[in-house]
Amino acid sequence: MLLHDAFIHQVSVHPQKVAVKTDEGVLTYSELHDKSHRLAAYLLQKGLQKGDRVVLYMTNSLALCVSIYGVLLAGGAFVVVNPTTKKEKLWYIASNCTAFAIITHQKLISDSQELSENVPSLRLLLYDQRNSQAKSLEELVREPLAEVRWPRIISVDLAALVYTSGSTGNPKGVTLTHLNMVSAAQSIITYLQNKPDDIVLNVLPLSFDYGLYQLLMVLTFGGTLILERDFLYPSEIISKLQAEKVTGFPGVPTIFALLFKMQELSTKSFPHLRYISNTGAALPEEFIKKLLELFPSAQVFSMYGLTECKRVAYLPPADIRRKPGSVGVAMPNCEVFILDDDLEPVKPGKAGELYVRGANVMQGYWNMPEETAKVLLPGRYPFEKVLRTGDIFKMDEEGYLYFLGRKDDMIKSRGEKVSPKEVENVLYQMEGIEEAVVIGVKDEILGQAIKAYIKTAPYRQIAGKEVIRHCAKYLENFCVPQIVEFVDSLPKSPNGKIDRRSILEASLS
Repeated sequence: MLLHDAFIHQVSVHPQKVAVKTDEGVLTYSELHDKSHRLAAYLLQKGLQKGDRVVLYMTNSLALCVSIYGVLLAGGAFVVVNPTTKKEKLWYIASNCTAFAIITHQKLISDSQELSENVPSLRLLLYDQRNSQAKSLEELVREPLAEVRWPRIISVDLAALVYTSGSTGNPKGVTLTHLNMVSAAQSIITYLQNKPDDIVLNVLPLSFDYGLYQLLMVLTFGGTLILERDFLYPSEIISKLQAEKVTGFPGVPTIFALLFKMQELSTKSFPHLRYISNTGAALPEEFIKKLLELFPSAQVFSMYGLTECKRVAYLPPADIRRKPGSVGVAMPNCEVFILDDDLEPVKPGKAGELYVRGANVMQGYWNMPEETAKVLLPGRYPFEKVLRTGDIFKMDEEGYLYFLGRKDDMIKSRGEKVSPKEVENVLYQMEGIEEAVVIGVKDEILGQAIKAYIKTAPYRQIAGKEVIRHCAKYLENFCVPQIVEFVDSLPKSPNGKIDRRSILEASLS
């Protein structure tokens, strides 16, 4: 089964039903299929080959939804990039995946010459709306369908690359086939018990896999997606939850924390809201209590996953009060186990590293065989690979999982993996910074907050706000430090390197 097969089926079942609704307008299932079909034909006409990568550098929008399914129908692989990504990182991603095309908003990329110079593989730059330079997505989806030879796509063909931070500072492209993504989506749909009458409100960026799967899942089970650009105005989200009779609301702790500040929330009722889901960072027990109190008709799903396999576990709502500190059990069609450093199973209650096996596990990191070999290990069968998550867990006697922390230095903040090295590289670009180290510190809302320790050059005065502004200029929002601490010196290892481990240990004491 292909990622877009279920969507095509839903088109035949209810073509006039609203598939996606935004502030721009709506697209019915038929309209979304027609526009994406025309985009697919155009891409093929321009020379797209099966498996070619198309970067979608866009905000949440109808055009982004059309582009995702247009690339899939053409047999390509989509790569959604966060619109706050700065140009140097965009160039790296597009060059790393040897992008055939980029579809974007003109306000995000105005200098096509600079882009072409930095991405040699690029054959096509397409803007979502009319512009003087070239044909736009807005125009071509209105043109007669081009006659092209449609590729034969099978489930093990490449469907998408999702880029996540790497330990070296450069992002890694998580390689996902149709089978990987269909398996993950179907498993989540199964335990959420989604039905065609579900209306899901999504405020998460589609560049974040949690947000992306809201679109993919809704169009699989035949529901309606209310797609927001962001979560800037919580009061508007509250109103839409009511007005649109929303039944499903995915969020992360930062979103719920902002909602809790809205005094009017306690005076509202949401009788149609069937479930609230959380992943990215652990849901604090106090948040669980507040959600159950404010949304009494909704089931709360606390979940755990990572980009390399999308989702791993969920806590059944029936157990949310009994085991609020747990992220639950393995989701359908997925198996988990915990091993020690010798790759031996640990006993219940003992800490070890979590491993995952299932059709949802990625194929590897794009063009990074050494990095792939570190996390995909031989499995139970000779042909199988299992995912080494790098996360430390324990499991109780009933098989419920408890997250304890990361094994490596990667920071997980707002549901996104952040490379300390990437942030440190940006810090060192700032005049006056002599030494810097970045770590993650426990935060009830973010999961981990990003903290920078900085030693400045002699007689150089820098304010914390200046550091944050500098980082915001070169990094995505979720990579910018929340805490800046200036120090006289940083601890060193015997070989003279900054001793990150001792800094981490000191932060926990």
